[in-house]
Amino acid sequence: MEILLPYLLFALFQVCFVVQLYFLVYRQGILKWANSNSSPSNQILPVSVIICARNEAQNLQENLPLILAQNYADFEVIVVNDCSVDDSAHVLDQFKNSYKNLKVVTVTEHKRFKTGKKFALTMGIKAAKNEYLLLTDADCKPASDQWIELMQAGFSQEKEIVLGYSPYRKTGGFLNTFIRFETVKTAISYLSAALHNKPYMGVGRNLAYTKTLFFRSKGFAAHLHLLSGDDDLFINQNATAINTAIQISPEAQTFSETKKGLAAYYRQKRRHMGVGKYYKAKNRTLITLDALSGFLFYIFLTVLLIFKFEPWIVTGIFIFRLMVQCFFYPAIFRKLDAKDLVWWFPILDLFYYVYLNVFGVVGSVTKNLKWK
Repeated sequence: MEILLPYLLFALFQVCFVVQLYFLVYRQGILKWANSNSSPSNQILPVSVIICARNEAQNLQENLPLILAQNYADFEVIVVNDCSVDDSAHVLDQFKNSYKNLKVVTVTEHKRFKTGKKFALTMGIKAAKNEYLLLTDADCKPASDQWIELMQAGFSQEKEIVLGYSPYRKTGGFLNTFIRFETVKTAISYLSAALHNKPYMGVGRNLAYTKTLFFRSKGFAAHLHLLSGDDDLFINQNATAINTAIQISPEAQTFSETKKGLAAYYRQKRRHMGVGKYYKAKNRTLITLDALSGFLFYIFLTVLLIFKFEPWIVTGIFIFRLMVQCFFYPAIFRKLDAKDLVWWFPILDLFYYVYLNVFGVVGSVTKNLKWK
């Protein structure tokens, strides 16, 4: 048995390698050739931008003017002031005096139950006068004044959902670097899946869908008991091969700041990963397969090298996988405003797969958590 064990580990190592190649080449490689150029839209659809804000006075002061000043002919901005106890109401009142297309919806805390983001977002959608909804967060800045125009360009008679991309700003430090890397890898996964006509999630920092779709699918009723999932779980349940488009133009992105410490980041990811277990079974299977094969690839690589079992072959397989990544990822990372992260690959890729598996376990046992 001891003699056979290295051969078994080597066989499993090769299986993980093949699975990883499947994700790298077939599943994600399509994004390398995806069109990310900005082009003028031939349609001007009436758009309602919806922002849910809880105690976001400072972010509203900084970011709301960039949204209200978008170069677009027909849009309104709805800010849902969700039970804020800071100066949000005062800030919004000041903006209303200057911008006629700003609408404020105020949600107050109920004595008997706590409201979450889904309730606030539903109130904002109900208040929207337009069919086409564009969602973002109070801490997000649009990359240009063409954001609304480019996002709405993805809609058509068939397309009811437009998946955007929202990177984090580069500020320095390992935590910021890793968060940005994880964000890019997540985006590669869900954007490439949509290009394969198999969409499974979106991110609420930059996401658009129609009002008709929202009410036809009964909003968040299927997962109202969960405080998270207003973006990814809603898209998981309603996106199809026909009704979903993506927009990754640099001018259509929205930027936000990363969490400042490990504790804040942990709380955020624990909340986000807690809804993954409610995805469709086929999506959970693929996500698990990618996460587990990547993690075990590094485990088996380390063990085999420690025991010096076919070290040249094992090292060669690792280098070949790295070369495949270097073929696809630089172009993709440039499109997603993260070209500097390519140089961190050997380190960040390992941390990423450890992160996926750790938070996958944490998410599977996570209970309902508050959204702010």
